[in-house]
Amino acid sequence: MGLVTGFWSFKTFAAAVEMELFTRLAGGRTMTVAEAEKELGLADRPADLLLTACASLGLLAKDGDGYRNTELAEEFLVKGKPYYFGGQVTYCDQRTYLPWHRVGEALHTDRPLTWDPSTQESMFDTADPRMLESFWGAMYSTSIFTAKELAAHVDLSGSERLLDVGGGSGAYPIELCRLLPSLSATVFDLPHVCEIAAGNIAAAGLSDRIATTPGDFLTDEHLPEGHDVVLFSMILHDWDAATNQQLLTKAYEALAPGGRVVISELLLNAERTGPASAALMGMNMLVETVGGRNYSDAEYTDWLAAAGFTDIHTVHFDAPGANGAVIAIKR
Repeated sequence: MGLVTGFWSFKTFAAAVEMELFTRLAGGRTMTVAEAEKELGLADRPADLLLTACASLGLLAKDGDGYRNTELAEEFLVKGKPYYFGGQVTYCDQRTYLPWHRVGEALHTDRPLTWDPSTQESMFDTADPRMLESFWGAMYSTSIFTAKELAAHVDLSGSERLLDVGGGSGAYPIELCRLLPSLSATVFDLPHVCEIAAGNIAAAGLSDRIATTPGDFLTDEHLPEGHDVVLFSMILHDWDAATNQQLLTKAYEALAPGGRVVISELLLNAERTGPASAALMGMNMLVETVGGRNYSDAEYTDWLAAAGFTDIHTVHFDAPGANGAVIAIKR
């Protein structure tokens, strides 16, 4: 039943985020059913059902006659907070939920459902401003907290210059540079994506330490040089094995001896039986990409070794965008 009714939880959650319920309750405010009726424009029954359901999901707590945010909701679901996660909720609700209804079609055709490969080179090749805002807002909210966990488990304190390949909205460099005062970084991504990253970097007050370099890591012959860490953050699951091997070879060529590559991903176990977060993200890659899938750290280890890297090891952590990082050194 938990599997069958999983969408009940998601759609309840998404509706509450769309109504900005948790933002309305920021700072410890409580809301009664009667107040929800007035503020959310709901009748008594749906207002009561929504608040009750959100409490059952651990997002609200009962306080007298009203409901307030739990610590989880206060940190991640209030607009304007550093780790606001609502962008991911909205993206999944508006962009991927309906295509997932046709996942059987994707299984039979091995083609994505959220875009058309016959008219686009990839899901990232779009000029649609609403899609761009939605996608990169989702990636930012997921990535910035994941970067915090990465920094807590991977020692980057001796690093000076980091290259974030496919750095998207700039979330990883922003969080890492906040935590590591001696670090500077470069976001390498498509030109229209670099514009989004530059805006986030400026808003974070880090334009003096984080640069953007427009390019295409798939078609450019080389990655930018002059960095001692090359980061692939939630990138390699978008592509097939051959593409990933090429990217890791480019990373090896771009690094000086002693440089490191860090792959931050939702990693499958070697037996390919889980965890569910990585396995189901793999199914989402079927819906959203041409050749993407989630890989095990054993597969990344083989590709890194083939590219010439040594001292390959994995560290594990728990974050929304990754459960570990595979790290290797160019000797």
